[in-house]
Amino acid sequence: MDRSSFLARLIGPTFVAIALGMLINLSIYERMIAEALRPGILLYLSGLLSLLAGLAIINLHNNWHMDWRVIITMLGWLMTIGGIIRIVAPQITIAIGSTVYSGRAPTIVVALIVGALGAFLSVKGYVQRT
Repeated sequence: MDRSSFLARLIGPTFVAIALGMLINLSIYERMIAEALRPGILLYLSGLLSLLAGLAIINLHNNWHMDWRVIITMLGWLMTIGGIIRIVAPQITIAIGSTVYSGRAPTIVVALIVGALGAFLSVKGYVQRT
């Protein structure tokens, strides 16, 4: 199995589970998001984990060919950049996160986008052979 399929098999179902959790338990996730957007150890640890995961992805899969695999590379870079920002400039994360998650509708939209991306990667990883 190639690296793209392997990473799609990891990321896809994880994103689907996150999206389902957000949609089924919307009020709980809204409280968790609000808690995560406060300065503190949770914000720092999420940045550290995001940085490590992003670096792992881009070190294994820095593929910029214009097909579905570029999504994995872009996610790796977004995770790396997001992790660095959470560690170095948490106030930026708090400002952006507070704007994005400003109500119920944006949270639902984010969940649907994450779910669709997860479903797409799951299909590419588990069903389609390229």
